[in-house]
Amino acid sequence: MQFTPYLNFDGNCAEAFAFYAKLFGGSIVYQGRFGELPAEPGMPPLPEAAKNRIMHVHLQVGAQSLMASDTMPVAPGQDPDSCGGGYRKPQGLWVSIQVADVAEGQRVFDGLAQGGTVAMPFGKTFWSPGFGMVTDRFGTPWMVNVPTQP
Repeated sequence: MQFTPYLNFDGNCAEAFAFYAKLFGGSIVYQGRFGELPAEPGMPPLPEAAKNRIMHVHLQVGAQSLMASDTMPVAPGQDPDSCGGGYRKPQGLWVSIQVADVAEGQRVFDGLAQGGTVAMPFGKTFWSPGFGMVTDRFGTPWMVNVPTQP
């Protein structure tokens, strides 16, 4: 069994995943936009504002995956709970990354911190030679951790 985090964005998913692919040394194996969806009978027309948004993206980093999509924009007067509810900032979770050593942890943390908000600076803790918490400029909360070596 493997768990795969699935992130949501408000129109900047493509930019975020291009950044993550470079930072984490991975490759985007699929990226599709809402405007590329085939027409289905009974489906309402796609709003123009949604056509360029990412319907699904899959980033592969070694044996690990990270997936995401943009949410559908909520039109004025539209129920915000329709179509997945529109974008809401992540709450009650962190995406945790385990890295091989302190140097790699610092590199990843510094990359995520560019334009983001540091909740806990990267440094030594009682459980780890390197740990930090940051919400990146795209709104995703991350924990970067170097496991203690036996």
